[in-house]
Amino acid sequence: MHDIMIALRRHLHAAAVLALVSLLTACGGTTINKDAAAIIGDLGANGVPAKLGTVYDENTDPNKLLGRPNGYLSKAEFTDSRVKADMAGSVEVFEDAGSAEARAEYIQTLGKTPMLAEYTYVKGNVVVRVDKSMAPSDAKGYEDALSKIVE
Repeated sequence: MHDIMIALRRHLHAAAVLALVSLLTACGGTTINKDAAAIIGDLGANGVPAKLGTVYDENTDPNKLLGRPNGYLSKAEFTDSRVKADMAGSVEVFEDAGSAEARAEYIQTLGKTPMLAEYTYVKGNVVVRVDKSMAPSDAKGYEDALSKIVE
C-alpha cells in the first residue's frame, strides 16, 4: 500500500507540473526566433511591399530600449512605396509575447493623441508599427502578413 501511495504522489506531482507548464505556455503566446530585419524580409515575401531600412543597435535605437530591461531584442525600420515618408513603419522583437503586448498597449495609449497615432499589430513576441498615413486596407495587409509569419 505504501508503494502505491508513493507512485500516486509522483503521478499527481508530474500532472500538476505538466498542467502548470501548459498553462504558462498558453498565456505566453507564440515566440519567433528571428530578428526584426528577417521579419521585414518575411513581410515582403507575404504580400506587402516592405523594404528593409535602418537596422538599429543599442547605440542608435531612438527609444533606448534595445537590449535593455523590458526592451526589445531587435528593431528595424521599413519603407513602403505607398507611404511618402522616409519610414513606413518598424518591427520590434521581444523576448516574449507578454512584453510585446505591453509595448503595443503603451504605443496605443500614446496614439490617443492624434499626432502620435499609428497602426500597431502584435502577434506573439513581435510588434509591427505602421505609419498612420497608410490607407487602412493597406495597413491591414501588414496584420495579415504578420499572422502568416508568427503562427
